[in-house]
Amino acid sequence: MNHDRYDDGYIASVLKTVKTVALLGASPKPVRPSHGVMGFLLSKGYHVIPVNPGQAGKTILGQTVYGRLSDISEPIDMVDVFRASEHMQEVMEEVLALGIPPKVIWTQLGVRDDAAAAKAEAAGIQVVQDRCPVIEYPRLLGHH
Repeated sequence: MNHDRYDDGYIASVLKTVKTVALLGASPKPVRPSHGVMGFLLSKGYHVIPVNPGQAGKTILGQTVYGRLSDISEPIDMVDVFRASEHMQEVMEEVLALGIPPKVIWTQLGVRDDAAAAKAEAAGIQVVQDRCPVIEYPRLLGHH
């Protein structure tokens, strides 16, 4: 798939169909973008599971933090990645090692690795790169 641009319908369908989101790189600091995005997703009714090895066992926005994706016992629909692009290969390996892979990997603004994305797509996982749900949700789904 070409990741230079996405069809609006593709992104809208991702946002409409996923329910459980693992937020990789969640931060307890309100100033961090990941904190704001997590709050936004929670406000829209998504079940958000924060993942951050340094915060494991604590809570962020009332949700228990896990150290790794593999520590989460329930199926994940989407992994939202707040990690630098150079970590994407490593993130992809962790995702592909899960017993039940997520349906979608979403990387935040500025995060893109087409080789890692191709690996995910080869495994049947949809990929959205370099986008932010806080921008895309209101634009595509309005007040739904």
